[in-house]
Amino acid sequence: MITIGIDPHKSSLTAVALDPSGQIADSIRLPVDGAVVGQLLAWAQRWGPRRWAVEGAAGLGRGVAQGLAVAGECVVDVPAQLAARARLLDTGHARKTDAIDAASVAVVAQRSRRLHRVHPEDQSVVLRLLSERRDDLAGERVRVVNRLHALLRDLIPGGARRNLTAEQASALLDGVQAMTAPDAQRQQLAVDLVADLRRLDAALAANTTDIAAAVEAQASTLTQIHGIGPVLAAKIIGQTGVVQRFPTRYHYASYCGTAPIEASSGEQRRHRLSRAGNRQLNRALHLVAVCQIRTKSPGREFYQRKLAESKTAAEARRALKRRLCDTIYRHLTRDHLARQPQP
Repeated sequence: MITIGIDPHKSSLTAVALDPSGQIADSIRLPVDGAVVGQLLAWAQRWGPRRWAVEGAAGLGRGVAQGLAVAGECVVDVPAQLAARARLLDTGHARKTDAIDAASVAVVAQRSRRLHRVHPEDQSVVLRLLSERRDDLAGERVRVVNRLHALLRDLIPGGARRNLTAEQASALLDGVQAMTAPDAQRQQLAVDLVADLRRLDAALAANTTDIAAAVEAQASTLTQIHGIGPVLAAKIIGQTGVVQRFPTRYHYASYCGTAPIEASSGEQRRHRLSRAGNRQLNRALHLVAVCQIRTKSPGREFYQRKLAESKTAAEARRALKRRLCDTIYRHLTRDHLARQPQP
């Protein structure tokens, strides 16, 4: 089988084809435009069985990787770090060109069996985009409220309450009588920030509605889990992506950062907390675990059993996160199978 490695850039890409023995069969450099996928397919049609390897298929290589996947080609994603290591080991020097990089990407694809296959984008990408937009809006709202608090502290003795809304801030500003030019400027800036706060609240409300509709269109059963609403379901589905890329629940737990890492030495067997994995998913699992611990739920009963086993609160919470990770994986897998066309 021919393996074609692609080193993508913003305005151009280089593709190198390797035969099964690892020898370069051909190479090509193309500008990145609307016709690049068709040009690549026309160039590669001379070879029968072939596989494409794209460096950074979720970054600069997303466009060409998705175009090839939609065309029915077999495409795998090669992390840039793996390609860099392969280049150093294969060439024995630090010289770097686009052709060498593309060949290194192909070498990684030939020798590795654990690369993720690129699938055409589906509804999970919509949920990820909506979830990321919500994070941006929420972060901007926090910054606006903090700026507003700082101004109100200078305009009003004692400042304003912590959970400040646009209506409350507007009412406070109506009672302010600016005595100096700086205070007048502070008041005007505060009025502008209140308008920004209203705009962000409206955008967050619209985003919440869009997320709820998208989760319903996905026909997800994640919301049946105690502590998971549409917003968290969108975060989990969007960050997980195509669930079939995880062969088992253990692979998914490792990706979420809930699987402990073995750190044994000699006769001593021990494990340590994993700081790796997708931190967005890990945080979502943490929120679900805290919700279940604080309310009457099966998760609370599990947490209390772990405490009765002399586990610390942190250890019991981590065990609950691991259990929730398995539950979420089962739901995601069942939802994926339910969406498949019946024979």
